[in-house]
Amino acid sequence: MAKATGGTAAERTRSAEETEQIMQALVARRDELQAEYDQSLSEITELQRERLADSAGDDQADTGTKTFEREQEITLANNLLERITQVERAIERAGEGNYGWCERCGNQIPVERLAAFPSATRCVSCKQLEERR
Repeated sequence: MAKATGGTAAERTRSAEETEQIMQALVARRDELQAEYDQSLSEITELQRERLADSAGDDQADTGTKTFEREQEITLANNLLERITQVERAIERAGEGNYGWCERCGNQIPVERLAAFPSATRCVSCKQLEERR
């Protein structure tokens, strides 16, 4: 197991096959998220056009509802963009040989955590500490 200093090079070594599998999975996930983000932007644009065409005669409540819906759609798109960024960061870390190791303490991130959250950069303990702050 890696020590808080980051572990030895031997402890951090993955086989080329394991690294390739990780990279393929991360790239596939990034591509899925990117397609979802692109679709989301297309839908937002289309809905904007429809709302502009249908806005004649809207009262304050209608305008408020449309604004609220638009903000929700934009928030969802921004969340997708953040997830894309996280996966791209994981891809970079895998390329550097740091994937699966906590950025804060240097310990290995449990495989179960990486399976559930492939773009994790912190072990459970460090992530919990971060969220408490």
